[in-house]
Amino acid sequence: MATYIVLSRFTRQGIRDIKDSPKRLAGAKRLAKSLGGRIRSFHMTMGSYDAVAVLELPGDDAAASFALQMARAGNVSTETLKAFPEADYRKIVNGLPK
Repeated sequence: MATYIVLSRFTRQGIRDIKDSPKRLAGAKRLAKSLGGRIRSFHMTMGSYDAVAVLELPGDDAAASFALQMARAGNVSTETLKAFPEADYRKIVNGLPK
């Protein structure tokens, strides 16, 4: 399973219907599950982004599908980051030429 960090901002529609946001989060969890993964954690944030979620998904195709389906609903815009666990980070860095 690959890890993805999804940074979200509410759109005007998302803010207008903010009371529905918990239901939309439940829907996002169902969507991740339907794509073979899960939302490992979700956090409302203050600053440049309104929310951050950590997802585990089978791969980049599933992550792209998740992002596109979330955007299509019109309540959030997202930025998705692929995250590498520490073990992979160490392997990548150690494999760099000197």
